[in-house]
Amino acid sequence: MTKPLVAVLSGAGISTDSGIPDYRGPDGLWRRDPEAEKLVTYEYYMADSEIRRRSWRMRREHRTLEARPNAAHVAVADLEKSGVPVRVITQNVDGLHQLGGMPARKVLELHGSARSVVCTGCDVRSPMEDALARVEAGEGDPACAECGGILKSATVMFGERLDPVVLGEALAVSKACTVFIAVGSSLQVQPAAGLVGVASDHGARLIIVNAEPTPYDEIADEVVREPIGTALPRILGRLRGQEA
Repeated sequence: MTKPLVAVLSGAGISTDSGIPDYRGPDGLWRRDPEAEKLVTYEYYMADSEIRRRSWRMRREHRTLEARPNAAHVAVADLEKSGVPVRVITQNVDGLHQLGGMPARKVLELHGSARSVVCTGCDVRSPMEDALARVEAGEGDPACAECGGILKSATVMFGERLDPVVLGEALAVSKACTVFIAVGSSLQVQPAAGLVGVASDHGARLIIVNAEPTPYDEIADEVVREPIGTALPRILGRLRGQEA
């Protein structure tokens, strides 16, 4: 008998316990400082060297690379290790699902990864930590070592398209899953939010774990408001118990 597939759509809320800010929440960076959005908007970034310098300083100061997985990330990986088929679709760029134990091939990063940089000229990728080391050493706007082009985080900035291959895989998982858990996401940003409706339309049991109401609460089978660090391990433990 085929085991049910569990899909986990994770947003910024799953990583706040790891010290990474929720950019869109009530106290999120975009609400506190709307100008900060320019630092991750492709058009502004490519056109203005001062925006790029500010963006690199922001990445250095936030120290995302130093964040460690929390109980929620580990709980997702533990479910996968128990033998339950799990796929993670994440709106996050922090790589914490992989650090928490999820195989990289089972994590779909809709918005890319902040752990790498990419050259906008020749597409060469390199570690973010190397670029940040150059910033620490005094390079305000480090250029590509291969071609001298503009470097950017390997994340999807505002104004850029999502990778159609990754999005297609996420859509396939959403259609095929038996349980779909949306955790720590406002479910306001498309097309990621639309995956919730796709999963529900294809018969998946929908569980939403988020502190604030979302547009999809009405169609959910279960809505959980308690803190993610305790709620998600409990919910996933229950699923693991059903498979025992």
